Amino acid sequence: MKSLDAIDRQILLALQSDGRLSNQELADRVGLSPSPCLRRVRLLEEAGVIAGYRAVLDQEAVGLAITAFVRITLESHGAEVVERVEAEIRGIPEIVEAYLLAGDQDYLLKITVASFASYEDFVRTRLRTIPGLASIQTTFAFGVTKTVSPLPVGSY
Repeated sequence: MKSLDAIDRQILLALQSDGRLSNQELADRVGLSPSPCLRRVRLLEEAGVIAGYRAVLDQEAVGLAITAFVRITLESHGAEVVERVEAEIRGIPEIVEAYLLAGDQDYLLKITVASFASYEDFVRTRLRTIPGLASIQTTFAFGVTKTVSPLPVGSY
């Protein structure tokens, strides 16, 4: 795909803020007629710039009041261990985000559960059962200062 121009960036910013915009509303916001706007959106989708659309849920409204950030360290960094741990992480629904790190820990996991008791059970029955983990360190979030926000595609 060609590099993103100013209109592509406007489209991306608008869709990140409201993925349910109709093509007409989106076209109006970015100053295009509907056909060229739809063509650009489809090109952005085909190029993988737009990776998907989803609803953003209120975590507490669905009964998931606890957010934990967990840093894990592996016993070894052999390919087999890394692949097994990453496959396990991807298969656990309570782990909503996972990042490979540089530094003292190997992964940062964002975990959502209903309660502290649920978290304790999660650690005992799911996290500690992953083969290859050397350590688990947990930090609990008491509040949210900034939620998932649009990528700053208009600022570069």
